[in-house]
Amino acid sequence: MEKYKREEQISFVKSKFAKELSSKLNLIKVEAPLLVEKGTGVNDDLNGIESPVSVSINNIPSKKFEIVHSLAKWKREKLAKLGAKPEQGIYTDMRAIRTDEVLTELHSVYVDQWDWEKVISSEDRNLDYLKATVSKIYESIKSVAFELTEKYGIVSELPQAITYLHTEDVLELYPNLTAKERENEICKKYGAVFLIGIGGVLADGKAHDGRASDYDDWSSETSTGYKGLNGDLLLWNSVLNKSIEISSMGIRVDKESLLRQLKIAGNEERKSLDWHRALIEGKLPQTIGGGIGQSRLAMFLLQKRHIGEVQSSVWNFDKEIYSIENELNIL
Repeated sequence: MEKYKREEQISFVKSKFAKELSSKLNLIKVEAPLLVEKGTGVNDDLNGIESPVSVSINNIPSKKFEIVHSLAKWKREKLAKLGAKPEQGIYTDMRAIRTDEVLTELHSVYVDQWDWEKVISSEDRNLDYLKATVSKIYESIKSVAFELTEKYGIVSELPQAITYLHTEDVLELYPNLTAKERENEICKKYGAVFLIGIGGVLADGKAHDGRASDYDDWSSETSTGYKGLNGDLLLWNSVLNKSIEISSMGIRVDKESLLRQLKIAGNEERKSLDWHRALIEGKLPQTIGGGIGQSRLAMFLLQKRHIGEVQSSVWNFDKEIYSIENELNIL
């Protein structure tokens, strides 16, 4: 019965959160592709170094395809095809394979996330709009946590409100710590943090973390005097005694920031790709979007110690093969 109950709880978290997210952000659900055509620029580069899994299709020998990394650019193209207006958006149950992942208790090569995207006006390309959207996502998480307590007695440690910090401020606070150590410090202190400005070079000459040059806008100057209209939603996980990233998201590049970031990253050749040309020519809408890890959110809210406890695994947890102390990796 305990095993069945665990599956019931996982299902509850996923269905309840999807309902909350779509309601608060005004999103409709669409079907997501598993494969995208290679060479079009649609697939995501994540940190800019990952290699997608290539696939050949017998009936289409002239083209090559890739298993998606995420759907950041595909969603924007989809919104254009749907003729979506500002404040209209979509979400998908995205499934991906990322073979370059370093496997840990938080990482698997199998990725399941709510990939969402929403059309915005040019006037909404600012920090206030970004923060307002993040707050709605955080309220969705809190709503699921509240119902978990009511239904299953699982009590969450989520704070009442999320804290907003910029990577430059956090670097100034902890100049001698690594980026991950800085995340641990701020999350341990505040419980829930949205860390702004992921991808651009900071005062120490390093980026807090990598971000591809062609979806999030990490280079535009903001009202704070810093750069970046994107960030990571981080939560303190007391079970693992570390911070965990629940979502990577942001306001997407416009023509100016795309060209600027391609130049910074040394990727200017991508301007000739189909997707990038469409954006430069004004054929794609202004959007905000991101990905929210399904298994990772379930793992956090259900207070599990390993992502393999909430998703399919090569390890058999029922036979107690897994041991977090031995840091066994999971696929």
